[in-house]
Amino acid sequence: MNNPADTPRQPDAEEALIRAALSPEINHRLRSGRITSRRAVVVAEAGDLSDSGRAELETAITAALLPLPEVDEVRIALTGERRRRRLIAVGSGKGGVGKSTLTTNLAVALAKLGRRVGVIDGDIYGPSQPKLLRTEGIKPTATPEGDKLVAIDSPYGVKVLSMGHIVAPGKALAWRGPMTGKALSQLIDADWGETDLLLVDLPPGTGDVQLSMLSAHKPDGAVLVSTPQDLALIDAARAGQLFDQGGVPIIGLVENMAGYACPHCGEVSDPFGSGGVEKFAAALDIPFLGRGPLTLETRIAGDKGEPPAAGGGEGAAPFGAIAEKLGRWLDTGKL
Repeated sequence: MNNPADTPRQPDAEEALIRAALSPEINHRLRSGRITSRRAVVVAEAGDLSDSGRAELETAITAALLPLPEVDEVRIALTGERRRRRLIAVGSGKGGVGKSTLTTNLAVALAKLGRRVGVIDGDIYGPSQPKLLRTEGIKPTATPEGDKLVAIDSPYGVKVLSMGHIVAPGKALAWRGPMTGKALSQLIDADWGETDLLLVDLPPGTGDVQLSMLSAHKPDGAVLVSTPQDLALIDAARAGQLFDQGGVPIIGLVENMAGYACPHCGEVSDPFGSGGVEKFAAALDIPFLGRGPLTLETRIAGDKGEPPAAGGGEGAAPFGAIAEKLGRWLDTGKL
């Protein structure tokens, strides 16, 4: 990619080369990158950085790109415009597929990649995020004006808000549809601080919460979660149709509870089947994002409020791989 005068430019390949050389923390700031006549020209967002932070960003970009054989010079333009907060829905057509656990671990993995992430617990009737992110018993405060809730900081670098933080523990909510829509809006419109990405852990199905969100807070994209068996896939297809009809891009499908390794003999079995989601994604021409394991450790960790993605072992790897794909989609619109 020497870009001689008589060689056609390859903008996508040029940007891909630049992104491959930059760290994840810098990549999500990158707005464009080109290489022309051995000069790398980079535009990056720095509206939230101090003068010293901007200087450090420029130094880091230059240090990463100058060693490239295709680059002799680096020019950097830093924009001051703040990025719009992105909203990603995590949905499923059926309950019990591990969607909330996936949302939690995906958020934690994204935070480890340098993203400023928040989780909205959209399951108004059955909130799980306070336990999963170890924020049970914490009540959200309000802004000085008293018109917004302030998101709660979890121990894992992820902010979170849930009806489970507001309603007394164990209390059943007997609300009609319009009230659930208002509750979701209250959570989304809260004070999320410097967070630039919100994952919405939706309830299963295609009901009032989903319709209210599509109407008032249209997501930038959706991740669908399913176990491999046919019944769950049928319901996942319905959820996908809802997002498609609402004009929300489906980023991809995740196969959850894939494979169970016996803790005694190590043999792997597939109580929910295997590979069904990947085949389903291929048939519908939807990207396949990866698999989440079915392990006793994941269940125990969830009950303790210790997401496996926060660690560095094998339990974190599947969530990290999915987070990297989602990060690429957020940065480039492609996987």
